[in-house]
Amino acid sequence: MKEQKPFWTAGLALLLIAFTFFTVNQWNQKQEKALADENKHLQNKNEEMEKEIDRLTSTNEYLKEKRLKEVEKNGFHTWPVVEKKANRLVEESNGKFKKSWAMYLVREADQYEINPYLVYELLKVETGGTFDPDLVGPETKYGRAYGMAQFMKNTAPWIADMADLPYEDELLFDPYYSMQLSLVYLDFLKHEYKNWDEALTAYHRGMGGLKEYKKENGHAESWYAVEIQENAENHKTVAVAN
Repeated sequence: MKEQKPFWTAGLALLLIAFTFFTVNQWNQKQEKALADENKHLQNKNEEMEKEIDRLTSTNEYLKEKRLKEVEKNGFHTWPVVEKKANRLVEESNGKFKKSWAMYLVREADQYEINPYLVYELLKVETGGTFDPDLVGPETKYGRAYGMAQFMKNTAPWIADMADLPYEDELLFDPYYSMQLSLVYLDFLKHEYKNWDEALTAYHRGMGGLKEYKKENGHAESWYAVEIQENAENHKTVAVAN
């Protein structure tokens, strides 16, 4: 029995070494997993920060270069043109787009040098032709969209800030506020992309969504952008014919 003791001792030592190795290996694996998870978390954070930096950079550039023309115009000469365009919108919508809304849109769009028919067609698509200022969009993974211009609560506040406007959720249901946000956002996007295909697709899908769309399709001519621009051009054709 005494001769077998060294073998038992050696066996126990081997077991202890194996257990220690197993424990250390398990600990190393846990540490590696924890480090991998942390790296992934930091990578996601960096991507979010890069997106935010890009957005802030674009916003600052837009605000620096933004120059609204404040030319004094003779209302006696310009008002008939404004009213004619407004009447066209009211007529085309069968009265769903109110005259006061149309007058406001035409006057404000002119300040941004944006075709009012383009904005009207955007509002038409966004509301499904109802022009309902109280519209609440369907639930999405990003939330719901609200009002005539269908802004989400994660987008509207920074656009309002860019426009030097107050922000409250309830204001999204104000048709004049909603139209003003849409004009500011469209002006910002046009300034950013220099063309309406990208600007309108970004309005519809978000700036990140535009990148994905272009990556998948090789262009920015989404159905949304094409339909709005074509219908806006039809208004011009009718106006010229009249």
